Amino acid sequence: MTRPPGVAGNREGDGPQDGPEGRLRRFARIWSRAIYPATATSMTRAEFEEYLVPLARTLSEALQARPFDPSPALAVGSALVDAHCTDPSALPHSLGVVDSYLVLYCCSADDPMPTEESRARSVRLQHSMAAGFARALRERTLGEQEAMSRAALRAQAETEKALHASEARFRAVFEGASVGIGISDMDGNILDVNTSLTKMFGGLEHHVRSRRVTDWGHPEDTPGVWNLQREVARGERDHYRVDKPYYRNDGTVLWTNLTVSLLRDRAGEPQYMMALMEDVTERRLLHEQLRYEATHDALTGLPNRTLFFERLEAALGGAARFGLCYLDLDGFKCVNDSLGHAVGDQLLVAVSDRLQTCLTSPDQLIARIGGDEFVALIVDPETQEDVTALARRILDALAEPVRLDGRELPVRGSIGIVDGPTGELGSAEVLRSADITMYRAKAAGGNRYELADPEAEVVAITRHGLTTSLPMALERGEFFIEYQPLVRLSDGAVHGAEALVRWCHPRRGVLGPDQFIPLAEHTGLIVPLGRWVLEEAVRQARDWQFGRSEGPLRVNVNLSPFQLRHPGLVRDTVDVLKDAGLEPSGLCLEVTESALIGADESLLRPLRQLADLGVDIALDDFGTGYSNLSNLRRMPVSTLKLDRSFTRGMQQDPADPVDIKIVEGVVSLAHTLDLAVTVEGVETGTQAEHLRILGCDTAQGWYYARPGPPERLHALSLVDAS
Repeated sequence: MTRPPGVAGNREGDGPQDGPEGRLRRFARIWSRAIYPATATSMTRAEFEEYLVPLARTLSEALQARPFDPSPALAVGSALVDAHCTDPSALPHSLGVVDSYLVLYCCSADDPMPTEESRARSVRLQHSMAAGFARALRERTLGEQEAMSRAALRAQAETEKALHASEARFRAVFEGASVGIGISDMDGNILDVNTSLTKMFGGLEHHVRSRRVTDWGHPEDTPGVWNLQREVARGERDHYRVDKPYYRNDGTVLWTNLTVSLLRDRAGEPQYMMALMEDVTERRLLHEQLRYEATHDALTGLPNRTLFFERLEAALGGAARFGLCYLDLDGFKCVNDSLGHAVGDQLLVAVSDRLQTCLTSPDQLIARIGGDEFVALIVDPETQEDVTALARRILDALAEPVRLDGRELPVRGSIGIVDGPTGELGSAEVLRSADITMYRAKAAGGNRYELADPEAEVVAITRHGLTTSLPMALERGEFFIEYQPLVRLSDGAVHGAEALVRWCHPRRGVLGPDQFIPLAEHTGLIVPLGRWVLEEAVRQARDWQFGRSEGPLRVNVNLSPFQLRHPGLVRDTVDVLKDAGLEPSGLCLEVTESALIGADESLLRPLRQLADLGVDIALDDFGTGYSNLSNLRRMPVSTLKLDRSFTRGMQQDPADPVDIKIVEGVVSLAHTLDLAVTVEGVETGTQAEHLRILGCDTAQGWYYARPGPPERLHALSLVDAS
């Protein structure tokens, strides 16, 4: 907003360096200079300036309040109306003073506020101030209208003498009213208008008097407004009130709050129609400006999330079909992180310009709903091909790099498409489906679109539900551990057991680790969950030692890649062993081969430290990671755990000769490196015998026992001992 006319700039001796009260009074003085000539107040300029001081203080306190609340500015706007500051220029000039000088003179030097925040607060105070002004002006106008109506009705009921006196009073009010007043006969011929109405229409009285009521039509008249007028003209209705636009003589539009009342004679017969008009043009323009700001993105000028949802809900409620493309830019965060948010903003503006070129009809809308997320809406597409064609146009529009400050920035995007008949999904469900679909496109490599898939959405929603339930599940003790025995192939004795965590979900029942361990890794909950599993397994291994003379049962615990990189791994493991009283040799940590592919010394160091303490390290799923076999020599592992895929061919006799050769080679290599070999997934006695002959050391699988409670393992070990 520009500085109001007649207001000087920041001169010497007129700066914010004086005390708070002095700066506040300077602000009030500037405000008074801006609007005093436009007021109808009886106060002198000095009195009016004193009147503005508490209003300025209210704005200053609201500007600096924490938490911020713009509502006190409503009373400031109302106070301007109370002081008769109702000239059309008074409100814009007041808002201009607040916009230009409030932050300068009224921000505390002792508690400085960021510029963006102070400016944003100032704008919201202006909005509240304008709203208070409009509300007070409307209330005063309505009071005048009611007074005019009562005066007119009283005039009809008076005797001829009283009627003459009342008519004189009516004429005084008629001419002095700040609202426009017009009187017509029952045929709609305009008989009289006051000065205020003449000014509203440009000051040419004869152009107003020469018209008929029916001549004042406008394309934006609300539906039914002329039906109401005809009802009054027929005497079927006594009054109505509407917001109605008119054309002025110069072609500009005048917006009014129009009240039409029927005036009857003493016998009750309709005689005249009286129209009261309040000029609400400035208020409507301000409302439209605020509405635009509330429904459009400040950076790109595109419709924002609010307007998008309005259009989407209208389409879902009134159209037969809809189509929606949800776009997220691939790798946009890297632009912000590496080149800065200013460059990122420029890129978003360039992208929004390209997206608007993809629209081919008024029934299509592009909106920015947050960050680097955009959405395109099509109302009543003929086929799904119309929606996918829009998605392809968007991807084509982004194919060319964006040139900014001598740089070429590649732009890629992932799009999720939802389309179909309306009435099946609500607006929130449509956007959620598009969001989930967009992430499927991103997971598939990006720079592509995907169509909504209800089954994939169910999986995503289930995954999200489990993710959000994980933290409380650990606190509520919903996890438990089952143990699967590890058996020595040489004599069939129980050598130990692998600890396998389970989740007893209150609604979904028992869930295996493959259903929640990836989620725990994604959220970081794998660290506290992994520690809990380690504590429980080590404590159980310690309990197994009592009453057993054949040697300790070892417990195997799985380590995820996230845990392997956690800096507290060695410390936590040592603490758990110490607290439980278990020797390090009673614990084996299993790490998948894929987690150690290309591992550098920093990743292997914690495993070396644990191995030096006596903890066994097993390389799980060996053979699936395609690691360099020569790396085995530098890894601190003591056991290779052969993946079950290499031994399925041994479940029958004769065994698959290829599997025999592979296992034979692995066993030979492992034993050469002084490593033990464990085989998982053993399901038949024939398979177990083949593995024993080939020299495998230990095995686990359903042939021996399924995972179960720790008591079963203890019972198995007692049977072996007997």
